[in-house]
Amino acid sequence: MKDTFKHQGLRKKLVAILKEKGITNEAVLNAIGKIPRHLFMDSGFLDHAYQDKAFPIGADQTISQPYTVAFQSELLNLSEGQKVLEIGTGSGYQTAVLLELGAKVWSIERQQELFKKTSKFLPKIGYRAKKLIFGDGYIGLEDEAPFDGIIVTAGAPFVPKPLLSQLAIGGRLVIPVGDDVQTMTLFIRKGPKNFEKHEFGEFRFVPLLEDKN
Repeated sequence: MKDTFKHQGLRKKLVAILKEKGITNEAVLNAIGKIPRHLFMDSGFLDHAYQDKAFPIGADQTISQPYTVAFQSELLNLSEGQKVLEIGTGSGYQTAVLLELGAKVWSIERQQELFKKTSKFLPKIGYRAKKLIFGDGYIGLEDEAPFDGIIVTAGAPFVPKPLLSQLAIGGRLVIPVGDDVQTMTLFIRKGPKNFEKHEFGEFRFVPLLEDKN
């Protein structure tokens, strides 16, 4: 698992593209510039690893477009040491970005194939979440709540109430809401029952899977 000067150069170009597209958070840009995205993808896609595109990672899932990862991470507006719940571990790339931002990360994955693969892979390249969980993202993680940030990396047809209830006061939920096309939505918890809502345009994600059992 090598990270060559060529890869590092391609990451610099990717960071420049993200700046052009409006990403301004230096910590987020630094994280994208540091993490070897090519290691999170099948070797057949190495030539595409630093293009601003989503790519398949198996189990009908994708590694999100770098711009989307950066955009969601920027909306979380994290500080060092804050607690974050990620819904949809996937390849672990977004998890790594959160860890580079200094967050304490709990992450839930619904696809067992990806959960097993990513659980082994992330520590191998030096990224250690507080816990990776195989489970249902719709119900969140009550045992570890409240969270300063919750990030959903799949398209949710609705906003799961448990995720809102598991936010700390002042906490931020970043979630793409919709069926075929999603609206990136930010909820900021202002009080026990008060939430501020902001919408940020259309994105496309794979659907957030629910445990029907």
